[in-house]
Amino acid sequence: MPHDHPHEEHEALVIEDEAGNTEAQIIADALQDLLIRKGLLTAKEVTSAIARLESPGIHLGAKVVAKAWTDPAYKKRLLDDGRAAVQELDIPVTEARIIVVENTETRHNLITCTLCSCYPRSILGQPPSWYISKAYRARSVREPRRVLSEFGLDLPRDVQLDVHDSNADMRYLVLPEPPADLHALRVADLEALVSRDHLIGVARSVL
Repeated sequence: MPHDHPHEEHEALVIEDEAGNTEAQIIADALQDLLIRKGLLTAKEVTSAIARLESPGIHLGAKVVAKAWTDPAYKKRLLDDGRAAVQELDIPVTEARIIVVENTETRHNLITCTLCSCYPRSILGQPPSWYISKAYRARSVREPRRVLSEFGLDLPRDVQLDVHDSNADMRYLVLPEPPADLHALRVADLEALVSRDHLIGVARSVL
């Protein structure tokens, strides 16, 4: 378990190379313009492609979570083989393997990718900027409790914290604990409780 050092300086959870991001965007825009001018793509095709890339969103992950909360047999399949279970809901999973880890009263899971920015995009869409930052990738394994605290989650010391490192072959998803009034809520209400941050593990309570 990492030890906290209250007075130790650390990197902020932000994208640290804004100049590099701007340069990359300029290059991408120039390439897009060139492809359109050469007649290889139309502006409409580019717009449609971007929409397809950005269309998966948290509603897909929330759908998976709500199904697991209300269907014990599905939950078991999800924990046994995340990719196959997600596909049962007609969600086209492009990742090779999806591993679902369950939060409990005594256990909390946090997802990261220390090598690059591996992320279940087909389920959660594009990753937030902080997830792909060097600061988050390094600090989430070095001082995960402090990182969670910066997200407003002060995890009790008696709760075990497990950090999972995604890679090119496997991506992780967190299955959060259900609300206490689970059976009094409609599926749509349950889905509305689940945020992207719950599925990454930087949030815990769904209430």
